[in-house]
Amino acid sequence: MTFPLMMVGFFAVMYVLLIMPQQKRQKKWQEMLSGLKAGDRVTTTGGVVGIIVSLKPGEGSDTGTLILRVNPDNLKLEFARNAIASVTVDDSAKKS
Repeated sequence: MTFPLMMVGFFAVMYVLLIMPQQKRQKKWQEMLSGLKAGDRVTTTGGVVGIIVSLKPGEGSDTGTLILRVNPDNLKLEFARNAIASVTVDDSAKKS
């Protein structure tokens, strides 16, 4: 009787330590992606930092794409929304 109880306890601990935090991170990342707008400064998973110029909606299960303006030459690049790692907040924007 103790072995099945230990297995249930093991899976409960694994769920709490591994699965729940990953689900919270995934939900937070999805909310960040859905809140993107033109003018946001973002960083891609590849390390490219730029400002969103425009957003293109996706079709079906596709999340869509966005156009980033990258310095120093104001080069415009198109990325999938899923390639966005984070939204960068400037210190000057926080103070205003």
